Amino acid sequence: MLSRDELREHLVQSRIAGDVATSRENNLDHYSSLANGDPYYALGLTFDHPWSYRDILALMAKSAGVVADPDHRWGQDTIDPDLTIDALDAMAERIAAVLSRPEPRVLFATGHPTGLLAIHLPLAAFCVSKGATLLTPAEGWSYSGSGFGRPRRIRYLQDVAMLDDRGALVHTHDAAPMRHMLDELDGELPDLVIADHGWAGAAGEAGVPTVAFADCNDPGLFVGEAEGKLDVVVPLDDNVLPRYYAPLTERLVTEVSRAL
Repeated sequence: MLSRDELREHLVQSRIAGDVATSRENNLDHYSSLANGDPYYALGLTFDHPWSYRDILALMAKSAGVVADPDHRWGQDTIDPDLTIDALDAMAERIAAVLSRPEPRVLFATGHPTGLLAIHLPLAAFCVSKGATLLTPAEGWSYSGSGFGRPRRIRYLQDVAMLDDRGALVHTHDAAPMRHMLDELDGELPDLVIADHGWAGAAGEAGVPTVAFADCNDPGLFVGEAEGKLDVVVPLDDNVLPRYYAPLTERLVTEVSRAL
């Protein structure tokens, strides 16, 4: 496993953190949209009190390490690699606490099959090796949502839920699939959800213990964490080359093992 300093360097070089590909304009547009009540950016969550644009920017500077200056309106934005590592370690502690229970039940889902799936697959296999049961509710359930015409369906790859569009695993922010999955469990909810995007938001909104990965242009999950609906949110660029996530995944698995 890389040392903390080596991992920090890797995160910056791979642009998982540091100077990330997500532009400042994109970040601020999403923060403004969330503040204006656009449900797309809430990722399945509702909030206990209003969050202004300035409040969201301040939270994202604190939780993800974006530039705090509201007058910085275009160009480069950042994720603090130390915040990424700290959140990874906090996630490891949460996962270890669940895996320490008798017969833990865990649910994995990702809206980023071209990126974050590279973390979810080995982490899911690790959880199984430690005695967890991975839940796979609503496999094959289909629905039509805003922004796409033909139905998409839930498909599992090695017990990680994703959306399938005629054989293609697709990017999604939607919360509807996770809502349906939890409904199908009929009260027998998982001990932990490990997810991202709307999969994580819907689980947290339902009161299920949830840890998540989120990019700096996905403020809804960080607001959910601030309000206590999500346990841990790891800030990172969520769509770099899949192989770049390997050192991050190794640290996460190693830290879970140490905590068990």
